[in-house]
Amino acid sequence: MNTDQYVIDVEGLRRTYAGGFEAVRSLSFSVARGELFALLGTNGAGKTSTMELLEGLAAPTGGTVRVLGHDPYAERAAVRPRIGVMLQEGGFPSELTVLETARMWAGCTSGARPVGDVLERVGLGGRGKVRVKQLSGGERRRLDLAMALLADPEVLFLDEPTTGLDAEGRQETWELVRELREAGTTVLLTTHYLEEAETLADRLAIMHEGRIAAEGRVEEVVAAHPSRISFTLPDGYHLGDLPPLGALGVTGHELNGRTVRLHTDRLQRSAAALLDWAGTAGVELRGLDMRSASLEEAFLHIAREAKNGRNQNAKEEVAAR
Repeated sequence: MNTDQYVIDVEGLRRTYAGGFEAVRSLSFSVARGELFALLGTNGAGKTSTMELLEGLAAPTGGTVRVLGHDPYAERAAVRPRIGVMLQEGGFPSELTVLETARMWAGCTSGARPVGDVLERVGLGGRGKVRVKQLSGGERRRLDLAMALLADPEVLFLDEPTTGLDAEGRQETWELVRELREAGTTVLLTTHYLEEAETLADRLAIMHEGRIAAEGRVEEVVAAHPSRISFTLPDGYHLGDLPPLGALGVTGHELNGRTVRLHTDRLQRSAAALLDWAGTAGVELRGLDMRSASLEEAFLHIAREAKNGRNQNAKEEVAAR
């Protein structure tokens, strides 16, 4: 692996827990130096299990993972001083103050920066004398982030970094992450907030059941899914009264009661043809909504496909009995 280009390189990665549950199934991806890569997925998709392998907290069952050219588990001493890790839950002693916690953590960190500077950077500069147990959920996440930044890491792992933050706190964290990336820090982020990934990520992967279901730049992942037009059928009209779907440039459709949803890869053409038909027919398309595909649409499409696949497998198992 060329560590000047890729600082994280994963090939055929697997993780199986006791009892045979396979949480990560032959995962492969790379993250370039200075890139922000977002790892998304439904609950139980394997994101946190993957992050723990990358952070060197556990050994993989199979495959390989390299961070900065090293195995993060077997060569932990070579990797740990150069990375920062923000877990979903920090677990700091509740009776310690923010400043005491930071000093304790700095004592275990090679090349730690001045704790006051780091606390100030995440917005906790005035909370040094407050006990951890008295912090709000959002403030605890800020403390988690501060501890991950103490060593000024080359690679930063952020596991759900803005959970519990209000809108202002989330925006401030996004701005800090942008600054870190612009300064050359490589960031691997997991999040349930699709807007967060869409706003910050250079590239992303959407996981499902331990595998990558989609990967690429945000616009590439979104472009693989159609735009949509939805409206209520005019009174007295039926779906068959519309122009042929092919003439509208529509690739698929759904009908729920009187509500029609059309899928198209050419939104402008389809919208123009539909509106031209409505104008000629002299009808109003109530509830008309036209929108390009979004990351949310792509994510939900993958989730629906997965759910339909599980339902189909269940039916096949029942039929086979």
